[in-house]
Amino acid sequence: MDYKVDNKGKYVVVTTTSEKLNTTNAPDLKSEFVMITSQSNKNIILDLSNCQYCDSSGLSAILVANRLCEQIDGKFVLTGLQPDVESLIKISLLDTILNIKDSLDEAEAFMEYDPE
Repeated sequence: MDYKVDNKGKYVVVTTTSEKLNTTNAPDLKSEFVMITSQSNKNIILDLSNCQYCDSSGLSAILVANRLCEQIDGKFVLTGLQPDVESLIKISLLDTILNIKDSLDEAEAFMEYDPE
């Protein structure tokens, strides 16, 4: 398993432990996102601070998580983007549709904020 899962109650933090998010491990990560959202967790933070490389399979896993959270009125936040991964996300224009925060603290604060 190339990631760890930490359930914080209001949200779940998934942290990659591998330097790569690619065809080798992205399918497992997608499955994990499905499991998380099927267990009444609608908010996910994906921390990619350990990830130096991401391919199209990795981007697909990120988009699956975003879609799953949106479908159940949840929030998906991406954080810890390393330069190469951030560049890929910007080139793909995914920065226009994803919630991206600079740090895990910012992502957690975003999840904790409830305007009601």
